[in-house]
Amino acid sequence: MRNTEEYTATELFDLLNQQDECDWLEAKGGHESSHSVMETVCAYANEPIMGGGYILLGVAEDSTSDIPQYKTVNIENPDKFQSDFVTQCSNMFNLPIRPKVSVEQVNGDTVIKIWVDELTASQKPLYFKTEGLPQGAYRRIGPTDQRCTEDDLRIFYTDHKSYDQSPINGVTLNDVDETALKRYRTLREKVNPAAEELSYADDELLEALGCVNKDNKSELNLAGLVLFGTAKALRANMPMIRVDYVRVPGNEWVEDPDERFTTIDMRGPLLTLVFRLIEAINADLPKGFLLPEGELQATSAGLPTKALREAIVNAVMHRSYREHRPIQVIRYDNRIEISNPGFSLKSEERLGEPGSETRNPFIAAVFHETNLAETKGSGIRAMRKLMAASHLAPPTFDSDRVDNKFVSRLLLHHFLDEQDISWLEQYQLFILNDGQKNALIFLREVGAIDNQTYRQMNDCETLKASADLRTMKSYELLQSRGKGRATYYIPGSAFNSLSAPAPDLSAPAPDLSAPAPDLSAPVPDLNAPAPDLSAPVPDLSETPFELSETLKEQISQLKQREHDTDKLKKIIREICAEQFVKATEIAAALSKGETYVKRQYLSPMVKAKQLIYQYPDMVNHPRQAYKSSE
Repeated sequence: MRNTEEYTATELFDLLNQQDECDWLEAKGGHESSHSVMETVCAYANEPIMGGGYILLGVAEDSTSDIPQYKTVNIENPDKFQSDFVTQCSNMFNLPIRPKVSVEQVNGDTVIKIWVDELTASQKPLYFKTEGLPQGAYRRIGPTDQRCTEDDLRIFYTDHKSYDQSPINGVTLNDVDETALKRYRTLREKVNPAAEELSYADDELLEALGCVNKDNKSELNLAGLVLFGTAKALRANMPMIRVDYVRVPGNEWVEDPDERFTTIDMRGPLLTLVFRLIEAINADLPKGFLLPEGELQATSAGLPTKALREAIVNAVMHRSYREHRPIQVIRYDNRIEISNPGFSLKSEERLGEPGSETRNPFIAAVFHETNLAETKGSGIRAMRKLMAASHLAPPTFDSDRVDNKFVSRLLLHHFLDEQDISWLEQYQLFILNDGQKNALIFLREVGAIDNQTYRQMNDCETLKASADLRTMKSYELLQSRGKGRATYYIPGSAFNSLSAPAPDLSAPAPDLSAPAPDLSAPVPDLNAPAPDLSAPVPDLSETPFELSETLKEQISQLKQREHDTDKLKKIIREICAEQFVKATEIAAALSKGETYVKRQYLSPMVKAKQLIYQYPDMVNHPRQAYKSSE
């Protein structure tokens, strides 16, 4: 456990410039709202096992630097700040906090070093009295302070009943799908023919699996309904608990009504739904074959079915059933993206490590017992090995606590095969390691990459990923967008000037225009050549952005320092009513800074579902734009 004597303020400042902020170290400029500082205090006090953390006040990120660098900002009146801070720690929370505070000098400027101890288990959770639980409590997730959710409260209350045990009133054993129950028995028998539960009657089996209401054993609970309930019962009681299979032509989300994607809504008990979904996706995938030299038997070289199954099972098993949103499986020409409600309870840095944190333990137990899911948290590691064995790009993952979702991406590209090696020869004048070569291939296929994706692809630490990406930027293979933790990279001038189209693969993709099995909508033709991702990114706006005369009049009536946020939000909704509009265009129309407009208006309006993103799967997309929600 760290303590306040372990680092001086100067040592902490040096650490910030070496490794940036982390789970136990936060920099504050000293001019932020007091609430921002107190959120970090709350997060440090709550986060399990971490022991606590440091806040360094009077240190801010240098916005003029291309790489994350910090500078000191002198605190003019440290005594007053200390007094106010200690008072807030005593009064704002449900119990008083006693941080250790010291005033020190760094680079000739006055800074304040704060150490906050982790609370004991019996004292947690700490929360703001005015906000209550769960919203008033915070956790430290990586280098950020995140509001707690109902799922987070389980770590503070060990006797907290899992949500999948919630009773569903009126749903009885008559609503059980017999096919799903037979599927469980068949799968379980393959794993363990001597399993005791196979001898149980159906009602006894459901009770043993934790799928019935403990207070009324004739009723199903949530686990029983989603695992074994009929499609009719699911539609009647949980209409948004379904899977939407979306086929999108090309490699980007399509908003053009003339280039419509097709969507198929799939619902039913999970033990049969996952197989139907896998069959539908497999029917759409191009099949390749590999004939090693000297061999007579060709082997399949497509996406491993087990890796696809693991990604789908993870989505249905770990999704949040509190959220009334469907799972989305989006099939692009070059990748599959699986998005489920519910962020990962496991931090992104620990994905793939042994150990599992389950949101729905009874649902997860059924998938583990039938061998549909890997045990002990090894599913993501297994997916990486399967993709690597098939010479495919490693899967990437994105856990978003703000939007409460988790996204898995499976790239349908054979990585570093002979064609890729040939394509990479044009960059041989640059001294690139294997990880950087992987990044170039990924950039060619997807169009953008960030530090997190680089780490997942190459299984490396943050510092290694940052150094490799900065080197590629210095070669002008990449150009950065965004700042700090929101930084991502798009093709640079050297990439665009040298990049030739990807070599044509030996086997053409099969005709996918026939309907998928048991699905009503036709599959779009996916045989068209993949777009040249090395070319300049086109502007996908439907029409050039232009203000109406009415809007111009409304904006002209705004005060120079307009304090009526509702009035500004109404104008922004009208600006974005007919088409997607970029943040730069909105800011220019309002004569305000882009960063200010994003922070004060656009992000809160997206959270409030007043606006939607044009690219919801990549919030920091270089062409991100906003449109009023219907």
